[in-house]
Amino acid sequence: MTFAHYSVAVPFGTPKRTQISIPPSFCSTESLSSLAFTSSFSSPFPLLSKARNLSISPRINRIGLKAKVEPQESEVNLAAEPFSQFKHLLLPITDSNPYLSEGTKQAAATTAALAKKNGADITVVVIDEKQKEALPEHETQLASVRWHLSEGGFQEFKLLERLGEGSQPTAIIGEVADDMNLDLVVMSMEAIHSKHVDANLLAEFVPCPVLLLPL
Repeated sequence: MTFAHYSVAVPFGTPKRTQISIPPSFCSTESLSSLAFTSSFSSPFPLLSKARNLSISPRINRIGLKAKVEPQESEVNLAAEPFSQFKHLLLPITDSNPYLSEGTKQAAATTAALAKKNGADITVVVIDEKQKEALPEHETQLASVRWHLSEGGFQEFKLLERLGEGSQPTAIIGEVADDMNLDLVVMSMEAIHSKHVDANLLAEFVPCPVLLLPL
């Protein structure tokens, strides 16, 4: 068996460290990465060059963590005023309480506040499957609606009455919103829980966004 002998010349003496000065303007990650890559060829010891590359990497990461992404002005305005584009609001009244249920009171107060803040109009639609003659306290209910909206600073609004059309309030809400080209429907989740409105049909019949208020 024949053995081949190779002699490797290893330079003695401590190699001079390569000092790298980075100007303040030179702070991008790509520039540091390329600098670490090219410095590995200037050293006679590749292992030492790799060690330098590893020592630079944490600095690159720290520089990346300090970077901040400033949101665009349009995104800030949209987040600050999410309802500013809604100029005509619909407030459906589906409960038969002449003094309004707690959920309806909440929806009326929210509708008035949004309309007053954004200069929007309000349309109220009172929905009941019974005819007006079968609702002895119907006028009391209308007076309650006016009072709660006026408490929110809203005196004038459009009033619609959809009475005696059967048990289909969800379809009526969608029809009114579509015919009047409304921008937002404001309702309480109470209407969903009490089965007055079918939540699954809201997306099908209502052509505009629906704001459901939790109880």
